[in-house]
Amino acid sequence: MKRANQQAGFTIIELVMVIVILGILSAFALPRFADFGADAREASLDGVAGAIKAAASIAHADFLVGGLPVELEGQTIAMANGYPAAVANGIQLAAGIDDNDFTITVVAAAGGNPGTITVEIQTDCDVVYAEALVNGAFDVTTDKTGCT
Repeated sequence: MKRANQQAGFTIIELVMVIVILGILSAFALPRFADFGADAREASLDGVAGAIKAAASIAHADFLVGGLPVELEGQTIAMANGYPAAVANGIQLAAGIDDNDFTITVVAAAGGNPGTITVEIQTDCDVVYAEALVNGAFDVTTDKTGCT
């Protein structure tokens, strides 16, 4: 015989156990359904772009203060018009970009066009640094269309 004030339902321990079991199951199931590769590639690309911008600005400031040669962390940086040149011992060295991690393509300046260096994670997922022209500034562009 039930008492009038007794209630039917789940105890708090039963509810906690169900939540714990659901949490464990979701920890195993989530990685199978979620692909974070595209987000990781975009974040890596943003990191490279930020490193390039910061290194170019720091090298330019050093150039304005002390002229040539510009040295960052004991390394002499190749410069073009007051900013790092788009070469391996220029912006690549200044930004600390390792060519073992990325595909790097250098195009020399020609015909009034600035030299460029492209840091690519995969096709159409890259950062392009264009060195400064006379009395100009560098340019950094990113293409994230292929990061998916």
